[in-house]
This record gives sequence, C-alpha cells and structure tokens, in this order.
Amino acid sequence: MKVRISDDALALACGADDVAAAFTKAGAEVGRTSSWGMHWLEPLVEIDGIGYGPVAANDVQTILDGVADKLCIGQIADHPFIARQQRLTFARAGRTVPLSLEDYAATGGWQGLTAARALGPDATIEALIASGLRGRGGAGFPAGIKWRTVAQANADQKYIVCNADEGDSGTFADRMAMEGDPYQLIEGMAIAGFAVGATKGYVYIRSEYPHAIAKMEAAARACAHLIAPFDVEIRVGAGAYVCGEETSLLNSLEGKRGEVRAKPPLPALEGLFGKPTVVNNVLTLTTVPWILAHGAEAYAAYGMGRSRGTMPIQIAGNVMLGGLFETAFGISLGELVQDIGGGTASGRPVRAVQVGGPLGAYHPPSQFDTAFDYEAFTAVDGLIGHGGLVVFDDSVDMAKQARFAMEFCAAESCGKCTPCRLGSTRGIETLDRVLAGDNVSENLALIEDLCDTMKFGSLCALGGFTPYPVLSAMTHFPEDFGER
Repeated sequence: MKVRISDDALALACGADDVAAAFTKAGAEVGRTSSWGMHWLEPLVEIDGIGYGPVAANDVQTILDGVADKLCIGQIADHPFIARQQRLTFARAGRTVPLSLEDYAATGGWQGLTAARALGPDATIEALIASGLRGRGGAGFPAGIKWRTVAQANADQKYIVCNADEGDSGTFADRMAMEGDPYQLIEGMAIAGFAVGATKGYVYIRSEYPHAIAKMEAAARACAHLIAPFDVEIRVGAGAYVCGEETSLLNSLEGKRGEVRAKPPLPALEGLFGKPTVVNNVLTLTTVPWILAHGAEAYAAYGMGRSRGTMPIQIAGNVMLGGLFETAFGISLGELVQDIGGGTASGRPVRAVQVGGPLGAYHPPSQFDTAFDYEAFTAVDGLIGHGGLVVFDDSVDMAKQARFAMEFCAAESCGKCTPCRLGSTRGIETLDRVLAGDNVSENLALIEDLCDTMKFGSLCALGGFTPYPVLSAMTHFPEDFGER
C-alpha cells in the first residue's frame, strides 16, 4: 500500500507530518507529494487515488482497517472541486513529487524549453504575445511585450527576475507553485532568459516562505545542468509588502532600501544593476512552459476578451471550501464564492468579498454577476490583482475594514512619496473621527478627496490602490459609516 500525503506548508501546518508518521509506524509506505489545493481537507491522504480528509493521526488505523467512510471523499480527481477546474499551470498539483526530476520529465517537463530552443528567441517571444498572457502579479501587462522590450535592448548583461514576494492577504498560489512544482518556475525563467538573451536569473522570495525557499534552492541545484548556460539564484527578502512592487524589489536585490524608483526609466531598459531586466510574477513564469509546449493558440482558446488563458484563483477568508481553483477567465464572482467556495464557513450570509489582496475593492453580492476578467473588474472599480478572494459574512464592520486599509498602507509604505506616507496616516485619523461619529459627512467627503490624491499622486500601487478598498466600502456599505 502506497500512501501519498502532501508536504505543502499548509498541509504541514494542519498536521501532515504527524499523519505521515502514524502511517509509517503502522507499516505503510508513505510518499510526500505536492498539494491538490483542497485546503479544507488537509491533511489529505491519498491511497490508490482515493482521498481521505481531513485526517488526524488517530484516524490512521480506521483508514487502514477500511472503516473510515466518514473521511472518504472518493477518487480525488473526480471530486467536483478538482473535476470542474481547467488546470494548466497547476496540472501537476497533487500528482507529483516536487523535487523529482523523473516525475517532472514524465509529466511534460522541459517540453516548453525544448520547443523554445527549436523556435528561436524571436519566435518564442511572438508565441508569448500571441497567447495573450498578461502578467499575473496584478497589473495585467502583456508579458510578451515586456520580453520583447528587453530582447531589443542593447546590453552586455540582462537579467530575469521572478517576483515571488507574495504578500496579498488570501493569496498562496505562488507558494504552492514553488513548493509543489519548482522546476516549472525554473523552466519558465530559462525560457525567458533564452528569449531575451539573459544568462542570469533571480527568484526573490519573502522570508515567510521557508519551505518554498528550501524547495527552490534544491531544485535550482538539481536542474542546473538542464538549463545551462542560464543560471538561477534564490534570494530571500525580509517580507516588506512594498517589495512586491518591481522597482522596490530590484532595490532590495541590490542590497539597498526597498523603496520605489521613479519611472521612467522602466526596469525593462534599466532594471537590476542598471541593466535590462524582465520582472515577472511566479504565476506568469510558471504558465510559460505550457504555452510553449502546447502552442499559443491552445492557450488563447481559454478565457474571454483580453483576458486569455486560465487564472489560479485562491479562495480564502470566511469560506466553507477554501483552496486553489484554476479555471479560464470568465467565471462569475458569485459562482466562485457561493458554488465552488460553498459560501461562508460560519453559515451566515456573505456580505462582501475582497478581490485582489488588501488593496483590492470590496464587492457586495449585488456584483456577484461580475465575470472574473481584468476589464470586467475595472468596470466595477475593482481589480483582479493576484487572484485572491477573501470572503466576509454579515458580521463584518466595513468602516473598520476601510480603516484597516489605511492602517496597512501606513505600516507598509516605503515613505518615499507624500501621498502614500502622509495620506495613509491622515486617512487613519479621519476614519477614526468617522468611527467616533464626529462630523461624519464632512469627514467622509475629506476621505474621498484624500483618496483621489493618493490614487493619482502616489509613485506606486501601494498608495495608488489603497483607495480601492476604502472607497468601495464607503460606496457599497454606507450604513456602516453613519452616525455612531
């Protein structure tokens, strides 16, 4: 009997090591795999394709005795949460041993890099452009255009930088990708390096992800001979939220204070150490191998409008079925929350969903028909960002959530620009007056004016996007901002 248990950080936090030890003690052969992304079932145990979860150490004997019907979920691959997905980026999730080169090669690994080398640099970039892939880190800028800009720049050295500083609330796809399928990220970086003429790559990972760091370091060593002359180095950041902004990240990589650089010049022309640099998010780079292996048209066949392909959506917060759900763009927000996510874990009605991290807008149920699409969310003054959904029930105080947005910005600001540094501090003070019932109408008008200044005057998205949660809370939940 072969028992498969994830060694993903979330599974470990839920007690996966104890469950694995109990199976080993009982005489079973235990293999550690990547996570399926069904987080509400962790620790999830798989035996001959059959899943059991969540499993505690004292459940092991009942499973081995065949009397654990209450824990059994049937064939994992047939579970509605998995079967309804369109997994391209996370096709190996739950199925492979993360650091096994044999597993990776047997499941299509390195086919994208092989295809790119056969096509040549220019055709590789054109394929990426034709696929419609947009940056998955937040801005949604066409990845191929950025690559072409770096490719056309004249320089003696170019760099590929992977932004793995995943700091948005409710997001975990980057961590899952690095812990569960590290070679895919490295292959994507190697393809990028080949396409633009870069021989050096850096993965910038936040220090809060020790398991991802260890996996990526081991993977980089194990596959170095396969990606040569391209070389990948892992760097660890201190966990400053602002380093998720590409120029702050570059400063940090250079050993400087992580603060925003004014643009222009763009990093594509003057990036790391002043050289042309491709800066892409983990989910962008991990998607590249599939596109090159299967073709741009195959990828572009998924999605809607200008949002092509699939998006790994992370469902979190007060939700019954939290986890990672990869599907083509176009699914409605309501379907994600109510149908796939199962509504709230508390059983109370859903009141709001924050999409796009702590700087994303709050969406009420009246907007649940909004398609998960970059332009559709822009139309309702929202943003997709990194694809994280945080669900709230009807007990939430939205005025306090608005204050938290300002507080978050103040705590995480690099301090370089006035609208972000001072605007967020004054925002906290003004919202405190609102919460105290002091001249509510006048202070809410002041908040609106302040948000306008922050939105258009900040150097980066930290200050520029903080107005999204504040204004959306005020717009959709005005009753929480009344006289108290």
